[in-house]
Amino acid sequence: MLLNWTVMILYNYFNAMFVGPGYVPLGWTPEKSQDCTYLQYCKVCQSYKAPRSHHCRKCNRCVMKMDHHCPWINNCCGYQNHASFTLFLLLAPLGCIHASFIFIMTMYTQLYNRISFGWSSVKIDMSAAKRDPRPIIPFGLSAFAASLFALGLALGTTIAVGMLFIIQMKVILTNKTSIESWIEEKAKDRIQYYQTGETFIFPYDMGSKWKNFKQVFTWSGVPEGNGLDWPVRDGCHQYSLTIEQLKQKADKRVRSVRYRAVEDYSGVCCPVTKGVKTFFTTPCTEEPRIALSKGDLILATRGLKHWMYGEKILDSAAGGGIRERGWFPRKCVEKCPYDSETDQPVDGEKKNR
Repeated sequence: MLLNWTVMILYNYFNAMFVGPGYVPLGWTPEKSQDCTYLQYCKVCQSYKAPRSHHCRKCNRCVMKMDHHCPWINNCCGYQNHASFTLFLLLAPLGCIHASFIFIMTMYTQLYNRISFGWSSVKIDMSAAKRDPRPIIPFGLSAFAASLFALGLALGTTIAVGMLFIIQMKVILTNKTSIESWIEEKAKDRIQYYQTGETFIFPYDMGSKWKNFKQVFTWSGVPEGNGLDWPVRDGCHQYSLTIEQLKQKADKRVRSVRYRAVEDYSGVCCPVTKGVKTFFTTPCTEEPRIALSKGDLILATRGLKHWMYGEKILDSAAGGGIRERGWFPRKCVEKCPYDSETDQPVDGEKKNR
């Protein structure tokens, strides 16, 4: 049984790793040229981003139905390997539960056979069993310690990976990826902030958990569709989500604030020279840090108390279309004074968007 668990776990693990999520073809454009106005353009891949696809910095490609980049499989979780990745998250805790049961029963049996009850004390002799004949497999103090350590690993894996499985099943049953759940939350915030009165409906939820489940898990093992075109629920547009992404991108440009670097920053994760608070409050995220030189201009879009996230303003000739985005210490920059009224949108303009 343990061998069966191991084979199934490793099969789905390597399947998720080597099959990959599926990438948008380089230079891809929609069949209808007018649909390009609803899509974002990726300068790295030199193609439009298909619906539900996102560019991964680690893979350096646009990933179809990207959920997240998983460091444990060294690949993205997306359209083609979502089922294998989720099965791995299910089978690993089940195998660990089985192993935990074996470890617990083994230690219980071995300890029970080595306990001596006295009038005033209980003694455990790990050298040999008191009741049973000589065991086929010796079980001494080192074996007990190894079994206890393995039990801790099995229980830890069961809890940690089991929680990831629950999270993945939630997004599968609603037919949303982790990124799309975040986009939906930002859509609600945008509508509430500008008070536009519109209602955002997630277009890919089929309205039935079973139908959403079948979008990922099939008997053939191949997910439905081609990863570029997706069925949508009644009343929704094929590009409803991408249109919302363009609105959020425009809104982010409106809300961004220009800063100028007043100190050099090397781009290290935990800078020692920028203060103790900056060192210990570094953002716990895989997002990159950007190096700054004194005088650099940055458009900041969000921030924490001691850190900010933004994009460095580069010359079109020098940048070559490459965008430098990431975190940097708030201590290294100062807010630029606005040169004209057009640089800063007024409150009335924001509310009327």
